[in-house]
Amino acid sequence: MNFHDNFIALQTIVRKEVVRFVRIWPQTLLPPVITQSLYFLIFGKFIGSQVGNIQGISYMSFLVPGLVMMAVINNSYANVVSSFFGSKFQHNVEELLVSPTANWVILGGYVVGGVLRGIIVGILVFGVSVFFTRPTVSHAGLIAVFILLTAVVFSLGGFLNGVIATKFDDVSIFPTFIITPLTYLGGVFYSIHSLPDSWRNLSRFNPILYMVDGFRYGFYGFSDVNIGVSITALVFLMAILTAVNLFFLEKGVGLKN
Repeated sequence: MNFHDNFIALQTIVRKEVVRFVRIWPQTLLPPVITQSLYFLIFGKFIGSQVGNIQGISYMSFLVPGLVMMAVINNSYANVVSSFFGSKFQHNVEELLVSPTANWVILGGYVVGGVLRGIIVGILVFGVSVFFTRPTVSHAGLIAVFILLTAVVFSLGGFLNGVIATKFDDVSIFPTFIITPLTYLGGVFYSIHSLPDSWRNLSRFNPILYMVDGFRYGFYGFSDVNIGVSITALVFLMAILTAVNLFFLEKGVGLKN
């Protein structure tokens, strides 16, 4: 296939993914907005009034980047893993595997679909946040960089989970036991400067900390870790996951009996 044919194939996969999550928007777009609204109400409004300010901003404002990023992480990941594993389960993916479509096109199509859902949900959650507080924007470019890199990383992670999963239970194990704990311990609800030294040092091994912290820096101009390190960590994760996914597609891991 030449470049034009690959582009048409990529466009087709992306369109299929977008139509899929838009068609069932009450299941894909609405629930995370409601969930994050409850976080704003309970943690930001009720608990936040007792916490006070963090580094000069209200606790409600401090929560906004973390909750937006949480929504992006969960939805980027969920979109890809559910869609790709569903294709495996229904044997639709075999049509792609026997076609001349390049592996990078297959991977790219699913990832772009996950990124679009993650960013759309993130924008919706941010829209909800303005009913509770008025977040400021210090570095719009960095906000775009971090939300895009994070969505790509977790879309790639969702694809990897979808490739190696052999049953529906495998789809939920990784989000339940890995992503959720790392997210709650990744600085969404607190600054790591408030932690004891041992926990603060341990938190630096949590990749989600760099995503949330860098994203928050784009809003308020302060961070717990170096921004350059955060971007480098995300690019490194993206490269590793891309290489692993392409290798698995090439070898047919989890796809060929």
